[in-house]
Amino acid sequence: MLTRQYGYLWANPQQDDVSSAAKTLETEGACVLRAAFTLAEVDELRRAIDQVFSDYAPDQRSPSRTAAADSEFRYEMLNRSLACLAAVAKPEILAAIEPLLGEDCHIIANTAWRNQPKPNDASQAWHVDGGPHIPLPKGTAWPSHLPHPVFAIGCHILLQNCTLADGPTGFVPGSHRSGRPPPGRQLFDPALTFEDRGGVALTGQAGDVLLFVSDVWHRRMPTGPTDQGRYFLQVHYGRRDIQQRLRTTSDHHQLSASVLARLEHEDSQRLRQLVGQHEPGFYDG
Repeated sequence: MLTRQYGYLWANPQQDDVSSAAKTLETEGACVLRAAFTLAEVDELRRAIDQVFSDYAPDQRSPSRTAAADSEFRYEMLNRSLACLAAVAKPEILAAIEPLLGEDCHIIANTAWRNQPKPNDASQAWHVDGGPHIPLPKGTAWPSHLPHPVFAIGCHILLQNCTLADGPTGFVPGSHRSGRPPPGRQLFDPALTFEDRGGVALTGQAGDVLLFVSDVWHRRMPTGPTDQGRYFLQVHYGRRDIQQRLRTTSDHHQLSASVLARLEHEDSQRLRQLVGQHEPGFYDG
């Protein structure tokens, strides 16, 4: 747990006023806030997001996605919908994440997902989002007495029920302390474990909120024969020091015309990276 004072982050040993969700996030790597949104709020969000899908064409941020897959996403939702803007500031969510990220944490990405039904699909591989933020050599254990720092937290605001058959997000408890990505030979293994603990499916009802630490091993679980698809508003919250990715770097990090001309002339990928012109990746793609 931490707090921001005088511009710096400090350890905050006083946890009497910290929510149980924040404590679970810190120790387990994920948690669920039940009924954080009323059904009326869910309906409002669905109408607003459906309107964004109607008004905006797919963003086409990931060149590796097919057009059909790309159509299931819309980015920078808080910038496109006032209902989404209100949702991302839900007090119950902030109470869970601020003790881990700081009171001045901000949103680094905000994407709506409308996954179409894909019965009996293997879905995603186990992965971490953009980390691990503190890499550890294989065989090295994070000290048990020391809470692992959290740099970013993923949030799924469920807009329809998500059962085991629908391929819910699953995570491996405690794996955010591993300092490593999931083992390459087990990327689709449902029996993946960390310290003898196996995957847990984060099922939920419309209005529930799923929260997970970016470094925890997680994935969309395989779907069943009655998969209904998924519909949720995704929010990624990060420490103040982590760059926002609501838009791609080239859109929000403006460089002078002369610098852009030089980058075009030299065609150096490394130089582009150095000045912030990164290809879309975690969070922004």
